[in-house]
Amino acid sequence: MKAMLLRVGIDKGSDGILAPLFKDGSFQYIPLSEKDPETGEKRTFQDLDGIRGEKLSEYLPEKIVNRKIHHDPEFETFTYADEGHKAIYLSKLRKGDYLVFYAGLSPGEGGGDGLYLIGYLVVEEVLELGKLTRDQQLKLEGNYPSNSHLKRPRKEGVVLVVGDPVKSKLISKALPLSSPKLDKRGRPYHAVSKDMEKLLGVQGSIQRSIPPRFIEDPQYLKNLFKILMIPDTS
Repeated sequence: MKAMLLRVGIDKGSDGILAPLFKDGSFQYIPLSEKDPETGEKRTFQDLDGIRGEKLSEYLPEKIVNRKIHHDPEFETFTYADEGHKAIYLSKLRKGDYLVFYAGLSPGEGGGDGLYLIGYLVVEEVLELGKLTRDQQLKLEGNYPSNSHLKRPRKEGVVLVVGDPVKSKLISKALPLSSPKLDKRGRPYHAVSKDMEKLLGVQGSIQRSIPPRFIEDPQYLKNLFKILMIPDTS
């Protein structure tokens, strides 16, 4: 068994903003905007409801609220897909592994942005979409209608991770993963906090999603499960 840590969600590089972190520790997961002009995705940030009953667009600047969403990961049917370098890493996952997501969140005025653990998939299946027949692809599109990668016309090179719908979860309270640091030029970046270094055995910059971090040591996995309140099944 292993866990893969991967950054997801809206960020300053993609859309110029981070998702909100609320005072009680809860947060609003907001996906990236869709970059593929040929996507079959119709939904925008104005179409998705937030955890407080509001539209996601209420947290975003007006210039991006009408962008189509790239809903991936999605926590309705618990899937995640990607291509390129990320797909290579995703293909290393096996049934029973954990795909753990973290995201950039902002507490708003007076606070500091950070990276937080937000949820996970317990891997049920890993599929290379380009190796499937069109009928098999259509079946997946019907089974997982929320995932934006399945709405894109190009499937070659895309790896889809299907999570166990009972065991997978978008957690209710964000868990701090990073602490701010400065590089040699004095520019700020997000690195694994000292506490998380000791608990998870990962360190250094986690600003970007590539390369993702893998946790395989049994003790570090136990620590991760304790942090995420996952029952110990060992």
